[in-house]
Amino acid sequence: QVQLVESGGGLVQAGGSLRLSCAASERTFSMYHMAWFRQAPGKERDFVAAIGWSGGSTVYADSVKGRFTISRDNAKNTVYLQMNALKSEDTAVYYCAADRRMALPSMSSTRYNYWGQGTQVTVSS
Repeated sequence: QVQLVESGGGLVQAGGSLRLSCAASERTFSMYHMAWFRQAPGKERDFVAAIGWSGGSTVYADSVKGRFTISRDNAKNTVYLQMNALKSEDTAVYYCAADRRMALPSMSSTRYNYWGQGTQVTVSS
């Protein structure tokens, strides 16, 4: 059972930056593809970014390309989401997710079996 704990959320002004972290309990973390999703009030959970187990493969939602960067440190069992040039529409609860059954990291939430509790990101305009 993989336990995921997100941190780093908060309130930031539009144009600002935040870095989210997701720490995993699993010692085989390096075998898992990792992803970030977000959910705004009254909306579905949307894909943000994903990274392969080795860090060599990344994929982003069009809405965050060029502004967000996903990375991982397998020695620290942690995945990061660096968010720059934040916009009010980035306001949401951000969740990290993990799974190792896929050949490549997926953009679909249904492909991830393990989820964190979420961290709130609020961008004021």
